[in-house]
Formats: sequence, C-alpha cells, structure tokens
Amino acid sequence: MTGNGEDDAVPILECRGLCISYFTRAGEIPAVIDFDLTLRRGESVGLVGESGCGKSTVAMAIMRYLGKNGGIVGGEVRYKGRNMADFGDEELRQLRGNEISMVYQEPMASLNPSLTLGKQLMEVPLYHEQVAEKEAYDRAAKMLADVKLPDPERVMAAYPHQISGGQQQRVVIAMALLSNPTLLLLDEPTTALDVTVEAGIIELIGEIAERFNTSMIYISHNLGLILETCNRVNVMYSGQVVEEGSVKEVFDEMRHPYTKGLFGAIPLPGADKTARPLVPIRGQLPLPHERPGGCYFGPRCDFFAEGRCDQGLIQMEGVAGEEGHRVRCLRWQEIDWAAYRPEGLGGEALVPGQPVLKIENMKKYYEITDNSLAAMIKGERVKYVKANENISFDARECETVAIVGESGCGKSTFAKVLVGLETATEGEVIYRNHDVAQQPVQNRTPEQIGGVQMVFQNPFDTLNPSHTVGSQLARVIRKFGVETEPAKVRQRVLELLDLVKLPRDFAKRRPRQLSGGQQQRVGIARAFAGNPAMVVADEPVSALDVSVQAAVTGLLMDIQRSHRTTLLFISHDLSLVRYLSDRVVVMYLGHIVEQGRTDEVFAPPYHPYTEALLSAVPIADTSVKRKRIILEGALPSVLDPPSGCPFHTRCHRKIGAVCETQAPPIVDLGEGHRIACHLPRDELEKMEPVIVLAGEGQSEKAAAAESSPAGD
Repeated sequence: MTGNGEDDAVPILECRGLCISYFTRAGEIPAVIDFDLTLRRGESVGLVGESGCGKSTVAMAIMRYLGKNGGIVGGEVRYKGRNMADFGDEELRQLRGNEISMVYQEPMASLNPSLTLGKQLMEVPLYHEQVAEKEAYDRAAKMLADVKLPDPERVMAAYPHQISGGQQQRVVIAMALLSNPTLLLLDEPTTALDVTVEAGIIELIGEIAERFNTSMIYISHNLGLILETCNRVNVMYSGQVVEEGSVKEVFDEMRHPYTKGLFGAIPLPGADKTARPLVPIRGQLPLPHERPGGCYFGPRCDFFAEGRCDQGLIQMEGVAGEEGHRVRCLRWQEIDWAAYRPEGLGGEALVPGQPVLKIENMKKYYEITDNSLAAMIKGERVKYVKANENISFDARECETVAIVGESGCGKSTFAKVLVGLETATEGEVIYRNHDVAQQPVQNRTPEQIGGVQMVFQNPFDTLNPSHTVGSQLARVIRKFGVETEPAKVRQRVLELLDLVKLPRDFAKRRPRQLSGGQQQRVGIARAFAGNPAMVVADEPVSALDVSVQAAVTGLLMDIQRSHRTTLLFISHDLSLVRYLSDRVVVMYLGHIVEQGRTDEVFAPPYHPYTEALLSAVPIADTSVKRKRIILEGALPSVLDPPSGCPFHTRCHRKIGAVCETQAPPIVDLGEGHRIACHLPRDELEKMEPVIVLAGEGQSEKAAAAESSPAGD
C-alpha cells in the first residue's frame, strides 16, 4: 500500500485495446486502433510519433474531452481500476483538474484573457476543495514560486497577455499541479520555448512529480525530452503503437523500422551534414481513411515485403529477453540493422566564397515615452529599448551562419534590419558593397530586396490564404524581374515546386489545403523565387515533425548547394545548429557574447552563456553525458539592462564586482573565435566539455559535474 492508502498493485491508468473514432459526414474516421498502456503510481510514459498519429487523441480520451463527434468504439480506459465509461458527468468534473490534470501545448488556449492569473489559479482549490479565498490565494502564490516565477504577487495580479510565453506555460503548469494530481498529462508543453526555459520546466516537473509521486504521460516529438523525463515510451504511427518498452530498450535496441526512421531524422551529436547526413522518412503519414492494408507503415518502409506485410492487421510481438518491450512488425527479427545504411540528404562540403554581408557595430534602439508621474518627476520620460548593441560579424557566399540565443536576445530584430523592415540606429550593414543600414525596404532597389529574402517560422501566417500557391510564387517572379512573359513565369513556378519537391499540381492549391511541412516548403520556394544571394531563415523548422524537419533541412542545403546562397539560420535548436551551420553567433540581451566556427563554439572554451545553452539541449542518446546548468532568474528587461556584463545577473561563473561594473573585453582565441567575458583566458581554457560522447573519456572533475547540477 502507498502512504495515501492506495493499492500499488492497481495501476493508476490502464488502456486496454482502446479504439477511438470520429464521426463525420463522410463516415467513421478511426483515429486510434488497439492502444494498450499501463501506468503505475509514480511512473512516466512518453508518447512519440509524427503529428496526426493519435497521441493527443489518446490524452483527450483519458480526459473524456473527445467532443460530440468523437468516441471510444472499442476497448476501455480504467482509472484506479474503474472503467471511466461508468463515471457520471459530475464525477468526471470533480476528477478533471483535481486528480487528473492536463498541460496543453499552447498556454494561451488554456488561459482566460479576461481574468487575472490569480483568479484563474484560485479556481482550482476553490472549486475542487471548497477552501477559503485567502487559503486559495496563498496556495496559488506559493505554487507560482514553486514553478520559479519571479514576483508571484505581480503575476497573480497580471492578465495572461502581460507575461511572456515561457511564463504563461509555467502558470499553466502551476494550475495543473495545484491540486497535487495523481495523473498528469503533458501535451507538447515546451515546444515553442527556449532551451533554457525548457530545461527549467522539465526539471521543475520532475521535482514536483517526484515529491507527490505523480504518474505522467508525456506527449512530445522531441525524443531527447522523452529520454530525460520518462521511464517507458510508446512509439505511435497512424493511430497504432508500433513499439513500446523502457526508454533504454527502445532507444538502444529499437526494433521497428519507423522508430529507426525517427532516430535517423534527428541531428544527434555524431551526425554530420556531409559525412553522416540526416535521413528523412520518405512519403507522408496516411490519412485515417486511407490507411493501407496490413502494416500502416508499409508504403514508407525500406523492409516492406509485398504479399506478407500487406496482409491483415499486424499484432504486437514481445522481444525475447526484454520484458515489456514489444514491436508491431513481421520482419523485426530478420533485419540486420548493423548493415542498414540508408542514403541521407548530404552532399559535398561547400567552400565559402567572398563576403556577401558585413555588419559593423550595428545598433538598433526603439524609443518609447513613459508618461507616468514618476517618470515626469525624474525627467526620464524618454527611454530606449536596446534591442541590438554593437553587432559585428560577416557572412560569406555559400556559408551557413547560425544566430542563437533566448527569445528577446535580438535575433529577429537584427533580421528585420537586414531585410529592411527596420532601419539601424547606428553602425553599418554592408550588403554587396552597399550600406543598407539606413535604407527601409521601400527605398531599396528590386535587386537589393530580391537579393535578401526571408523564410518565416509560421508559413501559414505569411502565405495569403485567398491566393493559390502558384499565383503567390508567380507574383515574386514578376516583382523581381526574374521572368515577365506569362509562359516563362508559369514554367518558373513549376521549376520552383520541383526544387522544393512538391507535386506540380500544388500550384492550383491554396495554403489551407497543404500540411504544415508543405506550407513551409512553399515558403522556401517563395524565398528562392527571386534568386536571392542571401536567405534569412527564422526558426523555419521549429514547429515541424522530426521527419519533416530533416526533409526541410536537407532541402535548404540542396538549394544552397545549387545556388551558392548564403544562409543565416536563426534558431534555438542547438542540435540542428550544430548539424547545419558553418559558423555560430551567440547573442544575449542584444549583445554578441561569442562567435566562431561551429566546432569551436560547441567545444570548450565557452562563454558561460554558451555553456549554459549547450547544457540545456536534450539529446536522444543514452550514451551521451551532459553537465547540468540551470540558469536562475529571467532574462533582464531590455528597458533596464544590467550594467557591466549583460549576463552577470544569471552567470554561474561570475567572478566579482568587475562583472557588474565593466563591459567585458573581447577574448580572441584565434581563427575568428571570440568570447566577450571577464574570465581570464587560462580559466576559459580549463573548462570541461558540457557534452561528452561515449568513448571520448572524461576527467573525474567532469564526471562529478555531470552527477550534480552546476552552479549550486
């Protein structure tokens, strides 16, 4: 028996042969088929797979949130031994948010914009436990402190739009944890967050789950996060679990070709864009009403056997010697993984040419007016948001330069200045021997506009929903004078669709008729329609599945190789940055704190901020050891940045008052590797690696650092 009187022999949650369908005018759509899961007290299970494979549908079925057109058509869901179909409406209302809580992917969809955060948090104990308002307030404020939100009293009084996305997600997590739930469902809770915020939230969830012995189901397409948070993992494909087992068994001894495909599509530390490139899974996930007979993964599988794999429903089989490890594949025992070498999206290494872009001491300030009485008395009505401060670097032809850092560090502001959506306050932005720092886009020549194009993070927000894909590409072709004759414009549109590997008949489709990955390919085609010399890619793959990420990343490299385009890659995914980029620029609070070749930036000596970023990257490899550095505190306000080193308020290597009062010197480590830090050069060079791969060896000091959080 557990301390709260519950029988450990009875699982917290059981899904037995669960089948879920949605009923539409076109008929029944089977979303989940034959899903099994057993979750005991204090256990955590990960659900992984591409978008549309049924992960969130399972979570919604557990919460009984399937809507009017959805329902369980087979099997059952049992909570603490009881079939949830027997629960009445009032019993379910008491269960949700009390014993079973859920954290959704988009926090603003879970928060009421018209109520303060305090009122929304207080509703949980007020409704479920009928406590007094003061106790509800005190418990809510304490939980905000537990999720490491600064100034809980201020957050309690704030509305959702008055705090950042990372803070909103912490509030939603606090709300889910307020009632100390027995079961916590997490649906992609950190997808759009910075790696540092993500690391803090994952650590927090783990601490609280351990404290209250909470059972968890963690839904994610990030396999590194599953490794860090879960005991077991279920790999889903097209509504079915195709492989399940302990995290170590599935990660180290994967048996299903789909699981192998997922791992081949993610940039693990050993990946190399020329020698060991990523391998995207060919084809697309089938729609529920278009599933093939037999193995649903058959049309995309390199081991498909006609007449065998396409006959009847494939059953799960146990893996001998690995209790709980099961796989849904007829040929898993016949596959020689050691000899399997799928062809990746690589190519010959590119040799960078002459500089195309040179940034010299570029600054971008935004002037704001404070009309408060206090500001008027102090005579400080005009303040400046220092978005970019003394930015200096260059980019050469055919080179990929990554710009990394947390949200609010000034990455996107710099990109806006580069493409002319903003003008610089000071400094030079030399593009092809012309200073465009003070030239807004409307004053630039067609050649300058067409020469620097942008791929945005969310393609649906940047594609016109009223126009076809072909008309939007044709407009760019005509605008930049690539072609003017209608027949040649049409031919160029078709060539662009070929370039991004989309069917030519997509020219007649509108954006809403395309998937997210297809929309992003159209965005890339549009960026390259004007034959640009430089493309700025702002988080172009952050919201895509890993298999689509690999395909889009390979596509960008293919186009770069054929057009010798310079690529500025803005991202918070340091694993992808390590794989894709030639050089890296690390930004913090508008400043460049480190820059250099990728292999130099990802190996010591590091700037302490780079060190912290690297330590926060989740890696889906059980053999990789990482030092843990959790950054304390929030990013300072750009309205009132710290004096001295901008990072000193959060730095785990701060050496004293000099960090607070003096701007750090630039330490030149040779060959373009520069670090802005007060640490002496000999101290920098003594740094241990943050990430250690199997077989590389490590010192006792590094091993000790990995076994306990750094900076305590």
